[in-house]
Amino acid sequence: MSGQNLNRPNILFIMSDDHASHAISAYGSKVNSTPNLDRIANEGVRFDHCFCTNSICAPSRATILTGVYNHINGVKTLGDDLDGRQVTFPKLLQADGYQTAIIGKWHLGHGGNYDPTGFDYWNVLPDQGDYNNPEMIEMGNKKRYEGYVTDIITDMSVDWIKARDPERPFMLMSHHKAPHRHWEPDKKHMHLYEDIDIPEPETFNDDYATRSQAAVQAKMRIDDLNDQDTKGTPPEGLTPEEVRSWKYQRYMKDYLRCIASIDDNVGRMLDYLDEAGLAEDTIVIYTSDQGFFLGDHGWFDKRFMYEESLRMPFLVRYPREIKPGSVNSDIVLNTDFAPTFLEYAYLPIHERMQGKSIRPLLRGVTPDDWRTSMYYRYWMHLDGCHEVYSHYGIRTHDYKLIYYYAQALGTTDSRDENRPPEWELFDLKQDPYELNNVYDSPKYADRVAVLTTELEQLIADAKDEAIH
Repeated sequence: MSGQNLNRPNILFIMSDDHASHAISAYGSKVNSTPNLDRIANEGVRFDHCFCTNSICAPSRATILTGVYNHINGVKTLGDDLDGRQVTFPKLLQADGYQTAIIGKWHLGHGGNYDPTGFDYWNVLPDQGDYNNPEMIEMGNKKRYEGYVTDIITDMSVDWIKARDPERPFMLMSHHKAPHRHWEPDKKHMHLYEDIDIPEPETFNDDYATRSQAAVQAKMRIDDLNDQDTKGTPPEGLTPEEVRSWKYQRYMKDYLRCIASIDDNVGRMLDYLDEAGLAEDTIVIYTSDQGFFLGDHGWFDKRFMYEESLRMPFLVRYPREIKPGSVNSDIVLNTDFAPTFLEYAYLPIHERMQGKSIRPLLRGVTPDDWRTSMYYRYWMHLDGCHEVYSHYGIRTHDYKLIYYYAQALGTTDSRDENRPPEWELFDLKQDPYELNNVYDSPKYADRVAVLTTELEQLIADAKDEAIH
């Protein structure tokens, strides 16, 4: 079914990099305020259980575009480029009359089959890109722009919307580099939070006492932040605990300053939609490619299946369908984004796609057969930097079961050194901070058996293979 002659909404998909949901005040953040992001939530819906299926940048981006898991789209790790010849939702929208563009972070390879495809216009950062005076690649041609990257991406996004054909709907992916490491705030926010202390999370001094060696051995603790991250060395004479707190304050303040610029620029985008009379007819999404540890469990970065890394912020506004101030607690995945956009364009969901359209949820209706569990897999193993073990698992509304199979299995950016496999089970109702691994507790033996069987079914449903 073609949607050519239907009144189809515009789609503005704003995505940041490494923005944890608990650094958004709409999610009850204890560390910052984000009034413009909150505006999307207040005028639309906040999803509390939106999860990525692989908490690392390039794989999540590939899943968002293709609507399939990483073993299907081929981007399992940071070292894998996306083959643009495969089906993506921008291609399908473009073929049916949508004007399409991507501006900002791409991070899925360049050259030949790896340039962005399915877009009438693209202007993207090479690799991670720079915060200040960034080089960008516009339709294959390199050019350097003066200014701060978040402002530049927003300027370009607004300009592209202004120049579009107003007789046809548009789909714009406006992708920010911020707040990716290494954190460089703009001048406007350089001194924000200077005179206050950012509160440390409840799990800041986690000792991993009951948990796997994967947690113990990971090298992404606040202690592991380097001088570039903290823009200097700690004062002499501090205890190890004081050094950790000093590093945390330096890290968090710059991280949050980068987010403040995102929030300002999202406000600019929303204001433009209002001024141009486009707000009613435009679906606005704000998300990030995964979560991020903000000192939680003593860490920065992501990768693990623990909640702070697994959960993505997901805020959606569409006045024609979404009740303002809605909150949804259903399990939503990044595989669902592509099918959702296709349904709104009155296009069939491609047979290859593995997610579901969340349009019913946006309307406030949860289908009887909506998923009650999700499958996660982190493929990289001992990457030489963060040293997180490869693992997969299942999350239900009440439990999380994780299997660290701890093998490289030939994946890129992985070291071929196996580690003993381990399991973790968390009772999320009793232990929301995931501090107490109860996998070996006799009390949970029956639960382990049920979840293990369900995990194997999810793996089969995803057309993946279990590791034994």
